[in-house]
Amino acid sequence: MNTGTEPEARPGATGEPDLAGPGGGPEPASPEAAAPDEGSHVASRTVAASPSAVFALLTDPARHPETEPTDWVRASLEANPAPLTEVGQVFGIEMFHANAGGHCEMHNRVIALEPELTVAWEPGQYGPDEELGTGGWTWRYDLAREGAGTRVTLTYDWSAVPEPLREEFGLPPFPPSFLEESLAALERALTRMA
Repeated sequence: MNTGTEPEARPGATGEPDLAGPGGGPEPASPEAAAPDEGSHVASRTVAASPSAVFALLTDPARHPETEPTDWVRASLEANPAPLTEVGQVFGIEMFHANAGGHCEMHNRVIALEPELTVAWEPGQYGPDEELGTGGWTWRYDLAREGAGTRVTLTYDWSAVPEPLREEFGLPPFPPSFLEESLAALERALTRMA
């Protein structure tokens, strides 16, 4: 579980971008950051923690604010959220951003989950019909053991978002360096856990 501008909230719009990624100040982009393409930003970083420790943090919705480089991600919507354990699981996040009218709630559906290897979700919002609507963008973390640490690859993918919606929301809502900042925040959160 990233700076720039979040798309403006639209009444009835489904799925604002979930910026639940990593939490702290900006750091310079590393040469490891992948060049942006037409539909995704990708960045990698090796952190001094085991894949199990990284996976435990990323699958704990209560800790997502710690993995965010801004203060957009505020808290889990549940006091004691269950850890992410299966594809299809939904977890709620309280967010705050001026462009979204201040406080907003996001619900993220897990779309990939392999213990100690991968966790990914698609952000969305519930409509009046109680169906979870998503805009097509996703967050994904891939983990690989590297020496005594873990190589973490973070992908923000908006390639499935229709062009009119991309334009309306101004996707991507942040530069590629946001993912580098997210991974730095993730590393800081892991250091606090140690």
